[in-house]
Amino acid sequence: MKVACVGGGPAGLYLSILLKRQDPSHRITVYERDPEGSTYGWGVTYWRGLLDRLHAHDPESARAVEDASVSWSEGVAHVRDLTTRHRGDQGFGIGRHRLLEILAARARSLGVGLEYDHAVTAGNVPHADLLVAADGIHSPLRTRDAGHFGTATATGRNRYLWLGTTKVFDAFTFAFVETGHGWIWCYGYPYSPERSTVVVECAPATWTGLGLDRRGEDDGPGEDGGLALLEKLFAPVLDGRPLIGRSSDDGSARWLAFRTLTNRTWHHGNVVLLGDAAHTTHYSIGAGTTLALEDSIALAGALRAHPALPQALAAYGSERRSALLPAQSAARHSAQWYENLPRYIHLPPDRMFALLGQRHSPLLPYVPPQLYYRLDRAAGRLDALRRLKGWLGPRIARTAQTRTLAGRR
Repeated sequence: MKVACVGGGPAGLYLSILLKRQDPSHRITVYERDPEGSTYGWGVTYWRGLLDRLHAHDPESARAVEDASVSWSEGVAHVRDLTTRHRGDQGFGIGRHRLLEILAARARSLGVGLEYDHAVTAGNVPHADLLVAADGIHSPLRTRDAGHFGTATATGRNRYLWLGTTKVFDAFTFAFVETGHGWIWCYGYPYSPERSTVVVECAPATWTGLGLDRRGEDDGPGEDGGLALLEKLFAPVLDGRPLIGRSSDDGSARWLAFRTLTNRTWHHGNVVLLGDAAHTTHYSIGAGTTLALEDSIALAGALRAHPALPQALAAYGSERRSALLPAQSAARHSAQWYENLPRYIHLPPDRMFALLGQRHSPLLPYVPPQLYYRLDRAAGRLDALRRLKGWLGPRIARTAQTRTLAGRR
């Protein structure tokens, strides 16, 4: 089978590895619009479960990824001048650039063709038995037939900014700072022995009130996203280390509003969607790379199990859309938790941090925070109460959604 994979990110590269391992006779080419080594971004996160799956499907690349990663097992939250620290599951961070190096080298070693600096548009689609659209949220292949795929996007309210820093955090770190224009906060995690990722987020009123929306002005934050101001606001957690703009040639940092993308179907003819071309989930759950790699595992498995391409692509789409439902729900509630931060921020830091860990719950928005905290603590000791909490959450969420839809009619 001749396979053209458009997009040289983790999903496309890992799919090419899996397909070559399944059948070395496959003729696979990965097309990436950017030059090799010019990837943007800082570090990505993942958890032990993904690493176990990588070891099961390609031990060689999994060992290389694990060796290049750093890990942590604690979370720490700074609220004003108070700090709380909790133990948690083991998390991992790896530089996006390093992850792509590992996957590209493994793909090449298996005989995959890698074509960098080769943009594929709707007008120059390569000929292949299978066309894999792994070219991100703005995928030209998907956009060409957006009506068929049923593509839809929803834009979040808050503004966010991806940055790097030479401060190496020893835990997954949250910092919440109160300003005269509202709260601004960051999440930080290490991805190498020398650097960490920092994601800054705030409500629109804070973003404009602090002047972070102004660009290109001599006295404003400019295209650097207001790094000097952010360094000042987060100086205690950064230990005075600098923030670094986008990891790219121009070094700029751009504020964004997160776009959640969904598709009604994931294939059309011989074109199939993979990773961010198929779906996006809010960055606050740290699952984007994991879900993309799991897409690759599922697609390779479907192609192995179903010799006929239409059946394979249909099985893949059905499996992954179903598997994504919990992550999409968690991402939606996580984003809403941050959008409603004033509801939780005035709790004692240990309680606020506990509810931060519960932000994926569909029940939390409908229960007073102090009461939810007490229920959650009790549920940890009483099986019956925990089951009741799990039963109530989805029902309350469905009722609220029904009322919202009825109000729109």
